[in-house]
Amino acid sequence: MAKISELSDDLLVKILSFLPTKEAVSTSVLSKRWEFLWMWLPKLDFSLSNSSEYPCLRDFIDKNLPLHRAPIIESLDLRLRFCSELLKPDQDVKSWAGIAVSRCVRELSICYFHFYKEPDLLLPSSLYTCKSLVTLKLEGFKILVDVPPTVCLPSLKTLRLGWVKYVNEDSLGLLLSHCPVLEDLSIERWYNDNVEALVVDVPSLQRLSLIIDSECSSDAYVIVTPSLKYFKVVDPRDCLSYLIEHMPELEEADINVKQNPEKLLVAISNLVAMVVKRLSLQVGFKINKETVYCDGIVFNRLENLKICICGDDWSKLLVQLLKDSPNLRVLNLFVDDDSKPVYFGDYKPVRWKNVPKCLLKSLETFEFAGYMGRPEEKDFLSFIFKHALRLKSSSILHGSEPYHGF
Repeated sequence: MAKISELSDDLLVKILSFLPTKEAVSTSVLSKRWEFLWMWLPKLDFSLSNSSEYPCLRDFIDKNLPLHRAPIIESLDLRLRFCSELLKPDQDVKSWAGIAVSRCVRELSICYFHFYKEPDLLLPSSLYTCKSLVTLKLEGFKILVDVPPTVCLPSLKTLRLGWVKYVNEDSLGLLLSHCPVLEDLSIERWYNDNVEALVVDVPSLQRLSLIIDSECSSDAYVIVTPSLKYFKVVDPRDCLSYLIEHMPELEEADINVKQNPEKLLVAISNLVAMVVKRLSLQVGFKINKETVYCDGIVFNRLENLKICICGDDWSKLLVQLLKDSPNLRVLNLFVDDDSKPVYFGDYKPVRWKNVPKCLLKSLETFEFAGYMGRPEEKDFLSFIFKHALRLKSSSILHGSEPYHGF
């Protein structure tokens, strides 16, 4: 302790900043000098996993957060889950968020779940005019996003909205239209978020992730993001309408569509073919080439392909995709086929007339996962290893579980 006590307060606060807030607070019992050191921490996190502990946590935050000594709260992270109908914490959380905003918070993260019919959490209107806010993360189906007409978030670069509700159809669009430097947007939607048509019109956006619940009622998507570099969509539903404007900067796309993916894939296939370098494609529906992309499309810039594929004659589709990807360097393949086993006596060997250019010239890494015992897999693997002249590394995993993020 003698050596530690010789350090300056600034250095001690920096050391404490590497600890969770709860552990940092516990050092206040060491001595008089340590009693209030934690109150200079620029980053605070408070979590609750047991509802019975909430009164103590509430009293602690109410007492100490208004007296926090750091000139700026760099980040406040609240993770709260309630399983008691006796607790009504919405006004407490609203007050704490307001204090953080008044202290020029840069990063605010609120994960709020209440599993009883308690009031929705309405955050203070000052949150939507916070000039210092760079990162905002809201997660929880009890959070109600009510965007005032005065909304302006001039510094916001990262926005996460997970399972939240919106006060009306226009709230999300109003919020996005007043984030002039927004770069990273992630939206996770559930069945009752009050938005019928989701419109993302953000010229500055570089990363966009859309994760849609299977019971979400919205079926229309308009995406206008000319600066986008990364695009991810996970959508298990059917009968969707996607209008996607040109994305000249797109480098990576991650598409996971469970049923009838034609509308989304046709909407994005031209964009992907023109510019994308890394493509991850997972389709839970039995697919064919016409379902995935149109004739005449060539993926000239595609270097890394990660694909989960299923259906009859899947290898024909994949070989065609390889032919249309002349510069492919990395192929990660997972064959997900739950159809009845094909017996050798019923199977007609596949014969491909032309060898894809990427096998002869560019493919360096090949990773495979699937059932090794079926004839189509064997034929395809033989074809790959026979013609992949530039192959440097390969791996084969037998089984039914996806890998590498699938």
